[in-house]
Amino acid sequence: MNKKKYTGFIIGGVLLLLGIYAFTTYNSLVKKEEKVKLQWNEVQNAYQRRLDLIPNLVNVVKGQADFEQTTLQKITEARSKAASVNFGGDELSADKFNQQTAAQDELAIATNRMLITIEKYPSLKGTAAFAGLQTQLEGTEHRIKVSRKDFNAAVALYNNSVRGFPTKLVAGLFGFKAREGFQADSGSDKSIEIKF
Repeated sequence: MNKKKYTGFIIGGVLLLLGIYAFTTYNSLVKKEEKVKLQWNEVQNAYQRRLDLIPNLVNVVKGQADFEQTTLQKITEARSKAASVNFGGDELSADKFNQQTAAQDELAIATNRMLITIEKYPSLKGTAAFAGLQTQLEGTEHRIKVSRKDFNAAVALYNNSVRGFPTKLVAGLFGFKAREGFQADSGSDKSIEIKF
């Protein structure tokens, strides 16, 4: 009779330990998933900052130079496209992620073309308004780079947990799936960077 009692305690203890492990692992995965969402929101914030700065930059350029209309049109279209592809961390999927990355890269290319064209207008480059916006845009591009890096770090930490054993068992039980981060595209050694 004592053997059955001890066996019951042992089985109960093992089940309690497994329950505690599942509980703490679940909470850990939730925290890591929320960190991924937070970092994605930081990327979105940096993208929004870029979107907000560009119309000011375009208006300063329009006001200071007899500027090429097609260049301004292209940057306005790229900004509209980038603004239309927007979603929160809860909706993060590979397709939406890739759509937004492509739209933001297109906007960076259009802005870069505008800034290269400005080289023809030395008086514009000297104005305080343009210089200030140029500095802010450069800072924003740096923020985007840092936000993407932090997002990738959060995704890597989350994915290591979701894919690692025995956490993988708990993750599968509760529906946690691996996430996708920013990846280098072919030709990324020639990165899209706004130059001044």
